Amino acid sequence: MPVMTTRETPLTTEDTLLTVLERARAVGFLGPGPFRAHRDHAAVYTANVPSEAERFIDLGSGGGVPGLPLLVDRPDMTGVLLDAAQKRCSFLVWAATELGISDRVTVIQGRAEEKAHDADLRAAFDVVVCRGFGPPAITVECSLGYLKPGGRLLISEPPDLRPWPKDVLSGIGLAQRPPSSEAGPREDDVAGIAVFERVGDLDPSLPRPARQQKRTPLFRFE
Repeated sequence: MPVMTTRETPLTTEDTLLTVLERARAVGFLGPGPFRAHRDHAAVYTANVPSEAERFIDLGSGGGVPGLPLLVDRPDMTGVLLDAAQKRCSFLVWAATELGISDRVTVIQGRAEEKAHDADLRAAFDVVVCRGFGPPAITVECSLGYLKPGGRLLISEPPDLRPWPKDVLSGIGLAQRPPSSEAGPREDDVAGIAVFERVGDLDPSLPRPARQQKRTPLFRFE
């Protein structure tokens, strides 16, 4: 009788991505909750990235969300994953290799407020993404320096979306935009995103050093 063999179904990129997210959580680089919830939230970011965008940066990338899923969803884009910790950067390099996207991603170790003043990174990106980076005012200030004119900033938001201070945003060259409806309906307990566009000039003094940002933030929510 012929010997029967079984053929394993090859893993898809999506399968590999979920495995990478599982590993990220196992080593403490990704928060609690089902992997699918993290993946679904990353898809909200993708839905709000302009079709013509070519390059993005993920600040405080950590376990790679939303940066890694964005690279999977948008094979036409390149990305920079920035994190202050060497261990997380090493993980991101490994994850990019596992996903077969190393040719489209650069991992940089450093503090966001400092790297934003580097000549090769300043005003160099079509999109900046941030998820769980820090307090809103610090997230916005650290992101500003990376945006090209007309560039989009996408920030994670709690389920109960709040009004952002239009006057402060306008003063630093940002305007809030409505999130894309293509992201689909959102459950009441699922985080969303806030979307901003750079519409003005960059203040060369921003972002300020971390201590100064904490001492006198650009704004506070009531």
